[in-house]
Amino acid sequence: MTRDVVAAPARRDDIARGVVGRRRELDLVLAAVSAGRDVMLEGPPGTSKSTILRAITANWGVPFVLVEGNAELTPARLVGHHNPARVLREDYSADNFVPGPLVEAMQRGGFLYIEELNRAPEDTLNTLLAAMAEREVAVPRVGTIRAGSTFRVLASMNPFDNVGTARISDSVYDRWCRLAIGYQDAAEEADIVRARTGSDDAALVADAVALTRATRSHPDLRRGSSVRGAIDTAAIAVELERLAGAPGDGGRERRILDAALLALSARVGVDEAAETTPERVITQIWEDHFSSGPGAPRRGRTASTSTTP
Repeated sequence: MTRDVVAAPARRDDIARGVVGRRRELDLVLAAVSAGRDVMLEGPPGTSKSTILRAITANWGVPFVLVEGNAELTPARLVGHHNPARVLREDYSADNFVPGPLVEAMQRGGFLYIEELNRAPEDTLNTLLAAMAEREVAVPRVGTIRAGSTFRVLASMNPFDNVGTARISDSVYDRWCRLAIGYQDAAEEADIVRARTGSDDAALVADAVALTRATRSHPDLRRGSSVRGAIDTAAIAVELERLAGAPGDGGRERRILDAALLALSARVGVDEAAETTPERVITQIWEDHFSSGPGAPRRGRTASTSTTP
């Protein structure tokens, strides 16, 4: 597989069909991995980071090996281990070695993708860096495992979340090409919601996207919702529409509020200094959204007080 084949415009267009928008980001990532480089993607959740990588691996026909970065991702979990039961019977051997995700990706020439890299222990990252630098890893009692030509190491980090994370050292950053990815615009997010829900209700999709995007700039929230909140809001609202007429049904706008409360409340983070709740903030955003149109009547606080603790 040569670079000119991988990065050819026609092939790039095939890959782009699986990604909504993100043409520039796709081109940059594709150029980097085609050049044999490893890439770190920094951005909030729900910004198509893994979608871009999955689209490339699907087109290349190579495995996509996903690993979640956390405190339990030890070097042994990443590289692999010898089967304890077989070791007791047979002693250590290459035959009873169980490959971890790193070795699996190396042997199969796949993409190793580590989500939330900055949650992984430092000694695990050191093991990873050696494999990146040499494209091989030495496993005791097994030997040296060399990577296939399409092996790449990709990682993601959320720069806005520092709970349970560790500072990434300069030596780690030096191994990666880094791409910062932000939220997409409203039109692209609406396209994502339509694609993920199958909804042809343009007004519902627009409302779900608007409510979700408003959480990202609300002064009482330290963390807003990703586009996944809009996807779930629209999907739940569709199902509530099918139940329309049931006791407690308050009409279309109320169904959107109920869907938003369910879909968004766990995805937003209230600022520690704000004396409010996710439900109150979402209800306020809903009120502002549906009363801001030309000639729309201004709502009272009845809905807010009846739906929030």
